[in-house]
Amino acid sequence: MNQPLAYVHPGAKIAKNVVIEPFTTIHNNVIIGEGTWIGSNVTIMEGARIGKNCNIFPGAVISAIPQDLKFQDEDTTAEIGDNVTIREYVTVNRGTVDRGKTVIGNNCLIMAYCHIAHDCIVGNNCIFSNNSTLAGHCTVGDFVILAGMTAVHQFCTIGSHAFVTGGSLVRKDVPPFVKAAREPLSYVGINSIGLRRRGYDSDKIREIQNVYRILYQKSYNNSQAAQIIEAEMEATPERDEILQFIKNSKRGIMKGYFSN
Repeated sequence: MNQPLAYVHPGAKIAKNVVIEPFTTIHNNVIIGEGTWIGSNVTIMEGARIGKNCNIFPGAVISAIPQDLKFQDEDTTAEIGDNVTIREYVTVNRGTVDRGKTVIGNNCLIMAYCHIAHDCIVGNNCIFSNNSTLAGHCTVGDFVILAGMTAVHQFCTIGSHAFVTGGSLVRKDVPPFVKAAREPLSYVGINSIGLRRRGYDSDKIREIQNVYRILYQKSYNNSQAAQIIEAEMEATPERDEILQFIKNSKRGIMKGYFSN
């Protein structure tokens, strides 16, 4: 693609069938895969790695340096997978020395005005609605949905298949398979609609519900609940994923709505 009204640095590696619209700027040390469309007035800065068949809409800024005063111009990247749609005015900052990269997985939809800060790792098949923001060093699993204007505190982790309602402030880790809502952010059930859409049957959904009944509705602390879940419930990938998430949580998991 030769677009005379766009600037593409000679050092950028752009697949032949990439479409670059007018007034876009692509810096050195950028790689863009086949079939990707870059809209007008997009800025793609050093360290961007963009996969195949992506769509990046006007005003987006990809791989700007981190908004982190400790950043010392390390050689880092912002990596975007295949089949990702990035809507208007999204900003994705590249990593710092901490993780070395910011990552968005495959098949994600990042809606207008979202911000994904340095060193965030976002899984596959995620949807971030308008104005959602990840602070630095966040980790988001696969199939996560953030409704509009969700703000996630730095170093938080959100487990796979979680749904976070609009306008939420995420200060604690959100376990997998759950719905999170209210203020302060709390467990309000499992994401049964999302799980059914992804092929989980009624027995598997019931199993996940039973795990969270012990964790959130039986007045146990997290350590006690985890011991009971491990001792009394059959080992399955979903049970073990929840237990591992609780064990690995650095910020602590969000509480149930009726927890003290």
